[in-house]
Amino acid sequence: MFNAGVPMVRCLKVLQEQSSNYKIKYALKMISAEVEEGTELSEAMRKHPACFDELFLSMVAAGEVGGVLDEVLERLAVMLEKNAKTLSEIKSAMSYPKTVMFIALAVFFGMTTFLLPTFAKIFEEIGTELPAFTVFMLGISAFCRTWPPIPQVTAIGTIIFIYVVYTMVYKTDQGRLFFDKIFLKLPIFGDIIEKSAVARFCMIFGTLTRSGVPMLKSLEIVRNVAGNAAIAESVEYARQEIQSGGMISIALQEKKVFPSLAVQMMAIGEETGELDAMLMKVGAF
Repeated sequence: MFNAGVPMVRCLKVLQEQSSNYKIKYALKMISAEVEEGTELSEAMRKHPACFDELFLSMVAAGEVGGVLDEVLERLAVMLEKNAKTLSEIKSAMSYPKTVMFIALAVFFGMTTFLLPTFAKIFEEIGTELPAFTVFMLGISAFCRTWPPIPQVTAIGTIIFIYVVYTMVYKTDQGRLFFDKIFLKLPIFGDIIEKSAVARFCMIFGTLTRSGVPMLKSLEIVRNVAGNAAIAESVEYARQEIQSGGMISIALQEKKVFPSLAVQMMAIGEETGELDAMLMKVGAF
């Protein structure tokens, strides 16, 4: 609407009417009232941090300063749409192994509780020597059917304890960094997490710099929305190196978290003076 020449206040009121979220609806109502009184859009939005993060606010402010607010809003819309698509793909990819794991556990429980005890009686009657794996499975079956279920309770308690400890450790900065580095190295899922995090970094960083946000400020914003502590640590290191006169591609290469292809493309972008365009290409991969 804004690109078509519709006044800003009118656009905000239309969005307010169309929104089904109470918080956003209220925020748009307050923002449209302030903009109508002459307040800058970014300044009015900044009063509603629950609805608009630093990334959104910085891009809108840069668009206002550069007189290209319509272009910035369009880029934001494209970026948010791609982010939503990426998150949807990650959730779909993560739901498949969960389903498989649930089915596998159900089958395993059925075998150890009902099927294997029947076979155990048959094997006892025959009196033949059993393979090592069969003996192992029969042992697990006997373990699962032990009464009172002290071993089972102990095993479940251990699993719960490990999960609680993991949750508590993950809430700390060092713990989150430790586990996020491990997540990036996981088979299959590590590759998915890495690609999505790098694509998110490149897309957001490229959009910010193209919109006129200073590089150091852009990196600070990207660091805060990286979604992975290992990626965020690399971005912060790159920000400090650039502040000291270094290059982002060299800094990221030293941390060895980003894929070499992505780093090489950034290096080419720095050499040709088209870093933002190269970042957008990497983010689209």
